Amino acid sequence: MSGRYAGSVALVTGGQGFIGSHLVERLLVEGARVVVPRRDVPARSYFRLAGLERRCDLADLDLLDAAAVLRVLNEHEVEHVFHLAAQAIVAVANRSPASTFESNVRATWNLLEACRDLGERGPLAIVVASSDKAYGAQDELPYREDMPLRAVHPYDVSKACADLVARSYAHSFALPVAVTRLANVYGPGDLSFSRLVPDTARTLVRGERPVVRSDGTPLRDFLHVEDAVAAYLAVADSLATRPELRGRAWNAGADAPVAVLDLVRRLIFASGRSVEPDVRGRGVPSGEIDRQWLDSSAIRAQLGWAPSRELDEGLVETYAWYAENLSESVTGE
Repeated sequence: MSGRYAGSVALVTGGQGFIGSHLVERLLVEGARVVVPRRDVPARSYFRLAGLERRCDLADLDLLDAAAVLRVLNEHEVEHVFHLAAQAIVAVANRSPASTFESNVRATWNLLEACRDLGERGPLAIVVASSDKAYGAQDELPYREDMPLRAVHPYDVSKACADLVARSYAHSFALPVAVTRLANVYGPGDLSFSRLVPDTARTLVRGERPVVRSDGTPLRDFLHVEDAVAAYLAVADSLATRPELRGRAWNAGADAPVAVLDLVRRLIFASGRSVEPDVRGRGVPSGEIDRQWLDSSAIRAQLGWAPSRELDEGLVETYAWYAENLSESVTGE
């Protein structure tokens, strides 16, 4: 099999999730053998709809079990690690912070410690998913990688902690680790309806008015999932060939802030529906940051990455996927 990862073995934690599934799909195309920790997956997940389950090696692995993590890395002789597994829903983190810290921080150090234990037999590249939310509220925007991490809310803090832990393993133990801080990722296959794009798309498929739970003014940076995947691979490639880039954090976004209400209106236009948003909120929802977007100039200049999809193009493609794939059993929840 040909491809940039032909014959290599990649572990993708969170590989059954939204971004992880797309990363798995791309790695398979690139010739990798992909190992994915097994977990409960809805029947209509992208992982199953895209037929990925039967093409991967599924491993019985709880990332909170340090011995099990080391066993899987050893048995599969993993060369590339993409650590995307996380409790990624802000509202859940606000309700259950302790379990979020376990999933997002302890799991990260377990994985990195296992990689360290392997010594020279360890992976060539380890990419850890942080988040733009690790920056917290800053006095100036856009976020740059040299800014301090000022997270205060539970989800944001969990990602900031994992970010710092990962970079510590690079600087202290010379592990080939880097972190990605991505903008808000959207695209086909995201069935987490607590998020803005999936919720709006599902509502439009039903022929209803999308509900905006803020006043519509919060600013966000939106990145198509295929561009997110390309960023992960660019960072992994850099770690395998350029040791001086270990311990780096890389922003990846569209570098173009969009108001929430504007995003909803653009998705309505992509759907072809004739409805108006139902703005019900006031100000910014509790536990969220008002204004967030990234400066991605470093990854563009140093790794040659750039987003390939304009937002409106991506929204048309994304809505088409929801219109085709959301059955009554999903939309009728």
